[in-house]
Amino acid sequence: MNWLHYSAASIAAGIAVSFTDWIFTGVLFHGKYLAYPEIWRKRNSEGPAIACSALLGIVTCAAFIGACSAATLHGYRPALELAGFCWLAVPVPLLVTNALYIKIHPLVVCSHALGWLVRLVLAAVAAGRLLS
Repeated sequence: MNWLHYSAASIAAGIAVSFTDWIFTGVLFHGKYLAYPEIWRKRNSEGPAIACSALLGIVTCAAFIGACSAATLHGYRPALELAGFCWLAVPVPLLVTNALYIKIHPLVVCSHALGWLVRLVLAAVAAGRLLS
């Protein structure tokens, strides 16, 4: 795998993910975050948190593309299948378990879970494109 293409695919997918994160965690059901305001951190500026989140989006995409390459998956379908399995194995159980113990509105949990699905699908599309 060409490292330049790998880096470009990871960054492109990471940038796309930052926009979908904004939609799923910032816009969709935004009012539901206020259902339990005491659980959210009070910050003077959200800039550093947003920057860290965007960087983690790129890392997530790079790791997923690397996993597809290591598993010698070629094409869109195997990458999308892996994305679905990863989604069911990691973020869904984590988010649901957190919701069982932390006061988070169910629609916020749903939007975060959907955001993770879209994040992994975008990484799978990048991997499918790169590795096909």
